[in-house]
Order: sequence, then structure tokens, then C-alpha cells
Amino acid sequence: MDLSDLIEVSSVLPALKANSKKQLLQLMAEKAAAATGLPEREVFDTILQRERLGSTGVGNGIAIPHGKLPGIRKITGVFARLETPIDFEALDDQPVDIVFLLLAPETAGADHLKALSRIARVLRDADTVNKIRGSTDAAAIYSFLSQTPASHAA
Repeated sequence: MDLSDLIEVSSVLPALKANSKKQLLQLMAEKAAAATGLPEREVFDTILQRERLGSTGVGNGIAIPHGKLPGIRKITGVFARLETPIDFEALDDQPVDIVFLLLAPETAGADHLKALSRIARVLRDADTVNKIRGSTDAAAIYSFLSQTPASHAA
């Protein structure tokens, strides 16, 4: 599974301005709603509910908020690179500036976990993350995300 299966260039927010975790999740829910045709409120509530279980800030300035929704047809992602890092209650207490939101159908099961795992592997690649942090171009960020060699992702 490549990240290009999960995200489109139009779902990359290359220089998002957000002042808080809640505002960030609202902006990403808005973009996800546009990409999926689902109500923005439903997307936002689902992500927020998941965050209440524990932060999806995985460390090194990266967060992977996610949730399962009825009515979504396929696993869909939205990516944001923040202009200014924000507090995300991450595991390492570092502010977050790289966020990959993942939404999946309620029936996705193992595919949802495979997608999360793939995102985590790509974003563990320091080279890829540095390139993303250095770019404000959606198409360039999309290509960094979708072209990470499989050898780095193992």
C-alpha cells in the first residue's frame, strides 16, 4: 500500500496556520469533508473522540489523527504541514508541525491498521520529513510522501 492510494495532491495543506490542536483538527476535518463528501461535523467529532482516548502525536513533531466513519467509501487521508508547530499533547511533549489525518470505513479492519503503519513508516524516514518541512508546495510534499522507497519503509 502506497500513500498515493490514500491521499491526493488536493488533500495536501502545505502551509496551514492553526493556533491550537482543536483548530488544526477543525481545519483538517473541513478538508476531509470536502474530499469525502461527509459532513464536516461528523469528521471532526470522530477525530476528536479518538484524540480523547489518547493523543495521536507520535513524536518528532508528527501526529497521525485517525478515525473510522460510517458512509466513507475508501480509506482517505489529508496531510498538513503547519507554518508554526503547535502543542498536540504528543508522546514526547514536542510541538507538532506534520499531521497526516486518516479516515477509514467502519468495515476497514486490517486495512486501516496497514494504512496507519505505512504512514508511520514513511514519516519515520528523517530524510522524507526534512524534505517535507522544507517545502511549501503541495505537489512536492505529495511526491515526497508517495515516493518514499520501500527499502526505507520496511
